[in-house]
Amino acid sequence: MAANNHLSLLLLLVLFQLFNSGRGELQMNYYAKSCPKAEEIIKQQVVDLYYEHGNTAVSWLRNLFHDCIVKSCDASLLLETVVGVESEKDSSRSFGMRNFKYVNTIKAAVEKECPLTVSCADIVALSARDGIVMLKGPHIELKTGRKDSKMSYSNLVEELVPQHNESLVNVLSRFKSIGIDTEATVALLGAHSVGRVHCVNLVERLYPTVDPTIDPEYAKYLKMRCPTPTPDPNAVLYSRNDRETPMILDNMYYRNILEHKGLLIVDQELASNPLTLPYVKKFATDNLYFHAQFSRGIRLLSETNPLTGDQGEIRKDCRFVN
Repeated sequence: MAANNHLSLLLLLVLFQLFNSGRGELQMNYYAKSCPKAEEIIKQQVVDLYYEHGNTAVSWLRNLFHDCIVKSCDASLLLETVVGVESEKDSSRSFGMRNFKYVNTIKAAVEKECPLTVSCADIVALSARDGIVMLKGPHIELKTGRKDSKMSYSNLVEELVPQHNESLVNVLSRFKSIGIDTEATVALLGAHSVGRVHCVNLVERLYPTVDPTIDPEYAKYLKMRCPTPTPDPNAVLYSRNDRETPMILDNMYYRNILEHKGLLIVDQELASNPLTLPYVKKFATDNLYFHAQFSRGIRLLSETNPLTGDQGEIRKDCRFVN
């Protein structure tokens, strides 16, 4: 009897070790043996693309959010519309997103080194990580080992990706549903420190009357940038999220919204909601603390419900299932 108990215990220990060995789970340096140069290649591509097209760094960050917030960090975002598959990129929630073609550039470089080894989902995560560094943000250690989705979730995009005019309460609820707490959510919204907002997503705060929560002088500037209540979606009409350090991921975003210079409704509501205001004030005065919480938020976001192990596949071309 004792021998049987010992054998059972030994079997349980073996099963426990197998379960926790990283097999089928995200882990640090997942490609250390299968493609040891993978992360170095991705980083070099991100750097090269940044110096050729600076705005790609912002795109990589936005890709991570749009991919992970819809069901899973699984590169479903990158799938093109084909027979039987409608692309998530075609949704109005993806308005203004660009540079997808350069994901293919990164993927091609990795495929050349290690065919069918590195997932597009991991390329989305790692390019975001390296893009954040190019934006003078923190270096964030991320786990890898994601697999790629075999399907698009275009039918869920409208439901799961917050709109530009979404209330803060809804945004906090959406992030909470994927395991991201309030402080990390406030930090992740700091991504609005970089890039720009198209006038299409601004004019409702300017016309027919100016939103009273906007600083009057700032409102004048915005109306110069967006002179009509019906801007052409195809025209390059926009305002920078941050006029002072527009391509640096820093705490100017929080300092701006404390001065009533938030671009989107959700930005300005951060400074008026008693749940979020303390974090806004803390980040506004401590850039290092903001970077630390932003890093934590990115780690949480990037580990949202990934496909691992035998789930999904490694796409040869990020635009199409194999």
